[in-house]
Amino acid sequence: MYAIIATGGKQYTVQEGDIIKVEKLGVNAGESVTFDQVLFVNNGSAVVGEPTVKGATVTATVLAEGKAKKVIVYKYKRKTGYHKKNGHRQLFTQVKIDKINA
Repeated sequence: MYAIIATGGKQYTVQEGDIIKVEKLGVNAGESVTFDQVLFVNNGSAVVGEPTVKGATVTATVLAEGKAKKVIVYKYKRKTGYHKKNGHRQLFTQVKIDKINA
């Protein structure tokens, strides 16, 4: 059984036991979180939401929060001597999928 959930403006394909990194949720480690935007569920037969599957939720446990690797943003304009170097580290929450309720 797997499902497609939406959180943080992105979509993730998840199965029970998966560990995924999503946009920062602001929940402490060890707590439970429920995703209610389930777009698709497949448990032998496919159920497609319009836009979400009614009554379907995905329960997960928060493992950790952190920052991703640094991404370098470099702006450059030729012939003018303009260049600017910046870095960005995106915040994330690591969660373990416990149960898909469909």
